Amino acid sequence: MKKMPTVAIIGRPNVGKSSFFNFVTGRRISIVEDTPGVTRDRIYEKVEWRGRYITMIDTGGLETESDDPILVQMRRQAEAATELADVIIFMVDTIAGLTAGDQEIANLLRRSGKPVIVAANKVDNVGETPPEVYEFYNLGIGEIYPVSSAHGLGMGELLDAVYELLPPETPEEDEDEFINVAIVGKPNAGKSSLVNRILGEQRVIVSDIPGTTRDAIDTYAVVNGTGYCFIDTAGLRKRGKVTGNSERYSNMRSLNAVDRSKIVVLLIDATEGVTEQDTKIAGYALEQGKSIIIAVNKWDLIEKETDTMEKFRLEVLNKLNFIMFAPVVFFSALTGSRVVKLFDVLKTVSDAADLRITTGMLNDCLSEAMIAVQPPSDKGKRLRIYYMTQIGTQPPTFVIKCNSKALFHFSYQRYLENQLRKNFDFTGTPIRFKIREKDEESGG
Repeated sequence: MKKMPTVAIIGRPNVGKSSFFNFVTGRRISIVEDTPGVTRDRIYEKVEWRGRYITMIDTGGLETESDDPILVQMRRQAEAATELADVIIFMVDTIAGLTAGDQEIANLLRRSGKPVIVAANKVDNVGETPPEVYEFYNLGIGEIYPVSSAHGLGMGELLDAVYELLPPETPEEDEDEFINVAIVGKPNAGKSSLVNRILGEQRVIVSDIPGTTRDAIDTYAVVNGTGYCFIDTAGLRKRGKVTGNSERYSNMRSLNAVDRSKIVVLLIDATEGVTEQDTKIAGYALEQGKSIIIAVNKWDLIEKETDTMEKFRLEVLNKLNFIMFAPVVFFSALTGSRVVKLFDVLKTVSDAADLRITTGMLNDCLSEAMIAVQPPSDKGKRLRIYYMTQIGTQPPTFVIKCNSKALFHFSYQRYLENQLRKNFDFTGTPIRFKIREKDEESGG
């Protein structure tokens, strides 16, 4: 799994950060995946430039001196993004000119020690660089690149400069022998306790290696002959840089960990149940095609009655009904009770994500499904499905050839997915369908 660099866009309010973000992620580069329903203000998006995948973070306007609660939260968000970033785009407003606020932000970024590129925005005319741009060299923080978020001018040059400052790519082979497992969840759900339990109980620990996020530790362990890299997102490395318990910061850390993982362990606090943040992280993991395990921690604190566990499981899945395929495990990281169950499920889920089904077996399953429930029809025209074949794993992805995509209702796709799950063990993994008409190319 290649590690994805992060680029943060920082600057005062109304300098054009969001316009820049929207232009770059929406037009000039190939969007890999956005995150609907996860970061609803679209601050976090993966993009591709010159064959390199990048996580781009858009931040709110940074007011360095303000007691307004909203502006304080925006400042924390920007500071958090700075902590996560490998490269920073510092955006300034050419029309407004150099301000004291820009100087304060430059000082903050200088202390971060991160590579910085200054984007002088609102240079909307093609031709010679306007003299107003040059005053930003007084910031003494980085090279100045004139751009126009409104018209897309100078974007390629700026992104090329960003590309040159990205950290070196890590070969995928380095981590192939380990299964990357992201341990995510709201603060205080017990992420660190679980990792500490793994460290304390497992006999073969390879090493602790700093991860790609500034606040994560990758714990490598071998359990029952299988190697795992547990990505823990708990705890800040530089506590003085980010104050307060920012949910937005926690989300950024979790999304970054999800990006790097094969399996996501969504840790739920049994005393609180499923929270809105849990739902957001689970939604992002699903969009990314990651395998998911719902892990209910602090089970020792719950009073037990008849069928307590089953009732709790159904309640959790009801709130996370878009990932009904995810297994639910219960344990106490503090006492170690039932933690071994997690490792049994991890291996099952990992195998499911890699499962390949032969075309012959798939089409036998498809034929039986169509006999049991006929494909839908509309105005006398019936959906005809010719065959199904698997084209990928992680997540398992299938091409289905048919006569009309318009007739292939979502409900019938869900029915076929359920039939696949009934016949084959796809525990914990999403399933993707690519519907193609008969004469359409079936590329991935």
